[in-house]
Amino acid sequence: MRPAHLALAVLVAAVWGVNFTVVEIGLGHFPPLLFSALRFLVAALPAVFFVGRPKVGWKWIVAVGLVLGVAKFGLLFVGMDAGMPAGLSSLVLQIQSVFTAVIAFAVLGERPTRVRLLGMGVALAGIGVAAADEGASGSLGAFGLVIAAAACWGASNVLTRKASPPDALNFMVWVSTVPVLPLLALSLLTEGPSRDLAALRALDWQGAATVGYVAWVTTVFGFGAWGWLLHRHPASTVAPFSLLVPVFGMTSAALFLGEPVSGLRWCAAALLVGGVALTSLAPAVPPADPSAVPSVAQTADRAPAQPEVQPADQPAVPPVVQPEGTARTSVHPVDVPAPERTGAGS
Repeated sequence: MRPAHLALAVLVAAVWGVNFTVVEIGLGHFPPLLFSALRFLVAALPAVFFVGRPKVGWKWIVAVGLVLGVAKFGLLFVGMDAGMPAGLSSLVLQIQSVFTAVIAFAVLGERPTRVRLLGMGVALAGIGVAAADEGASGSLGAFGLVIAAAACWGASNVLTRKASPPDALNFMVWVSTVPVLPLLALSLLTEGPSRDLAALRALDWQGAATVGYVAWVTTVFGFGAWGWLLHRHPASTVAPFSLLVPVFGMTSAALFLGEPVSGLRWCAAALLVGGVALTSLAPAVPPADPSAVPSVAQTADRAPAQPEVQPADQPAVPPVVQPEGTARTSVHPVDVPAPERTGAGS
């Protein structure tokens, strides 16, 4: 990977990690469901007019929009609003890789290897340590909401695999159009129109900046840059950088929000990051059914999966020329399962 590409991968991980601190600040200006709705509204407009028509079926856009946008981000923002610390949220949310592997086994028939099972066990041990640390001083209910958000992220990863979008940015922008109205409706029902209107009337530069960051920087730039990197490098080269997200998340929360990082939390971080690395980067056993969708693990916030493409600077494979006078036959490339991808964005 070139130094500029390496720097871009680290920058995206930093953007996604700092995002949790920005969300925490934004929740001081908006109710959580309204904040999430504004995030997707601003991410979709005006970008939807510049990315072209959707490149996958609407059923996949709607499904991922509801599971990722409404369920995952709704639960995450509500959990953080209920007291889940930003740094710990950035760490705990990475358990999505375990949910992705479990759901992929149940739905796609992808059998985990022993290394992947070991990684899942280590990551779950990290969640147990984090829960013990949070239970001593925080809200286990809020902790549970973030775990539920990670489960929804895992489900959206599998849906994205099935959709196989050829353009990550196009897919994410169109997915962002789906959650806006459902989240607004839920906000009006649960948070109340008076609270929503009060937040909008009190909007200041700091509140507007948090919406702009989570929408344009985290979503549009983050997913666009991540997809650009995946087009030019193997997923196994790009995916490990997502493990930096909780590092930046916990560090930024400690620096800007004053969140303490206990010894137990560092222990949980080591277990979770190590377990997620094993779970995400170890190859899966392909499904027995040849018609099943090959494994393509999801990258950053959650980043949607894309098929691997040949790098632009690599010469194309020359066509096979049939000798004259011989019968024409079709030549097909060997089927190779797509490499795994890891998602970490919020």
